[in-house]
Amino acid sequence: MASLRELETRVGEEVGVSPWLEVTQERIDTFAKAIEDFQWIHVDVERAKKSPFGGTIAHGFLTLSLLSRLAESTFAFSDRKMGINYGLNRVRFTSPVPSGSRVRARFTLAKYEKLEGGVQVTWQTTVEIEGQEKPALVAEWLGRHYY
Repeated sequence: MASLRELETRVGEEVGVSPWLEVTQERIDTFAKAIEDFQWIHVDVERAKKSPFGGTIAHGFLTLSLLSRLAESTFAFSDRKMGINYGLNRVRFTSPVPSGSRVRARFTLAKYEKLEGGVQVTWQTTVEIEGQEKPALVAEWLGRHYY
C-alpha cells in the first residue's frame, strides 16, 4: 500500500497479511516481567507440561500487544508521519498461543474516517496461529495516522 489516502477505496477488503512472528518462551518471560504477571501457565515450563495445554502459553495481552508489531511489518504508508493506537471496540482471545508457535495477523479495513491532518482507520483483525484452524485473537482495532 503506497499511501493512507489509497485506503479509502479499500473499506470492506482484506488489505494485508503480516509475516509470521514466533512467540518464544523468552518473549513470554520478558512480557511477564514487564507487566509483573508470573502465572505459572506462562512462565513455569515444567509445571505447564502437565497442564491441559501441554506447555506454556502466551499471555492474551501479549498476543494483543503484538498487533502493533504485526501491523508495522505489514504496512508502509509513504504519506504517514505518525501513527497512534486509538483503542479497541471489541477483543476476544479465542485460542491460546503455545510457546514456540508462530502467529500472523490479517487486517480487513472496516472503516475509514478523515481527520484533520490524517485518518482514523478501524481494522477487523484476526491473529492466526500457524497450523491451527481457530485464531488466537479477533479484535476491532482503531488507529489514527497523520500526514
